[in-house]
Amino acid sequence: MGFELRDHTADVAVSATGDSLEAVFEAVADGLAAASCDEIPTDGGERFSFAVIAENREALLFDYLDELIYLRDVRVELPVDHRVESVTAPESSDSAKNWHLEGSARGVPLTEIPAREVKAVTYSEMRLEQTNGTWEAYVVFDV
Repeated sequence: MGFELRDHTADVAVSATGDSLEAVFEAVADGLAAASCDEIPTDGGERFSFAVIAENREALLFDYLDELIYLRDVRVELPVDHRVESVTAPESSDSAKNWHLEGSARGVPLTEIPAREVKAVTYSEMRLEQTNGTWEAYVVFDV
């Protein structure tokens, strides 16, 4: 399980797999980091936590990746070493924005690494599905 970077016209795509939603979200986020930096430092940087809420599973993946890009820009750190502690589904379909993610990442200061800018996550060709017990995701990033 893990991720693979794929060329996508002028953009970059990440294809990822995992045994759980948490694992596939982590793998896509690791792919985002790999698209940003050729060699990710194995140490340094502080770990930080965050939460994301969205209306459905695909929106949660999009919003999670969008939050990582936002945190990169605000903190001036590349989020790496991603951990998704939980992805919880709605208890009922009555309320919007009831998918919830609890995660953390280690922030490597951008001044310490040669990083490329990934501008945004896109819904273009986004796919998140379970096949034979394995979660698969495909996400295109604007570079």
